[in-house]
Amino acid sequence: MTDSEHLIATMDNRVRRRDDRREFFKAAFGVGAFAVGGAAALSFSTKASAQAITDADILNFALNLEYLEAQFYAIAATGSYLSTTLTGGGNGTTAAGTVVGGRPVTFRDPVVAQYAREIAADEIAHVTFLRSAGALGTAAVAMPNIDIRGGAGGPFGAAAAAAGLSPSFDPYADDASFLLGAYIFEDVGVTAYKGASPLVQNRTFLQAAAGILAVEAYHAAIVRTTLYGLGVETPSLRSAADAISNARDSLDGPNDLDQGISPVTLSGALVSNIVPADPVSAIAFSRSPQQVLNIVYLNNAAATMGGFFPNGVNGNIRGGIASL
Repeated sequence: MTDSEHLIATMDNRVRRRDDRREFFKAAFGVGAFAVGGAAALSFSTKASAQAITDADILNFALNLEYLEAQFYAIAATGSYLSTTLTGGGNGTTAAGTVVGGRPVTFRDPVVAQYAREIAADEIAHVTFLRSAGALGTAAVAMPNIDIRGGAGGPFGAAAAAAGLSPSFDPYADDASFLLGAYIFEDVGVTAYKGASPLVQNRTFLQAAAGILAVEAYHAAIVRTTLYGLGVETPSLRSAADAISNARDSLDGPNDLDQGISPVTLSGALVSNIVPADPVSAIAFSRSPQQVLNIVYLNNAAATMGGFFPNGVNGNIRGGIASL
């Protein structure tokens, strides 16, 4: 058997193991365990269903995710939220939502602190760009209400509970916790841009989306690589990241897409899993807007709000749709 065949067989075995774990999560937490309640969680009504999806709709969908990432990284790395000049809709003509939770991380490792500050600056720049005249301009939606609380009762705790980890998980507690919190978001951002990019018609906007996708992929690689390295001495970090991966898979639908960071064995040697890509083509996978929302809403039903966005995202793509 060739090395490629060994790797494919190994990945096939991992897929089966992840399927088993995903079924466990579904049984343990139930379909719609994080549902916002009643018919609202099952509704397929959406503004997007009544009209054609435009490039502005897609960029605004991305902007909502950038608001979330920017607020998380900004408060964790710098101790400050986004400037209010970057949160109002229509260049400030529509009031922004509020942010609850978050605090500065007291980093022990200066390298992790530097990573955090760089990623925070990048995410703030993404928000600035998407709101600029060269992108959405006055069509930019306001920041929705965002919840980035750690601990029990907050979405990070709920995400951890979905992964079989402690519901008191706090991403602001220390370096490792911050990295696991970042890991919840980063792979989702990459797959979101990968899934949305083919829908963009304007070539200038498509080029911009591709550029942001590349930066998000760098961020994801930093987080995955750092967790992988720290996992040499602290294997629980790798297993925690794998559990988060399984939880994302339990939220975004029946297909096995996500990959953790634990290594596989190829021809008797360990091979890292820094890049979560197709094992044959090495192409990154995509998520539909609904799959992305399932994860950030912490709900495997067709919800329109919840989790990190307690009142949903702003714009025409809010949820309740299987695909665009």
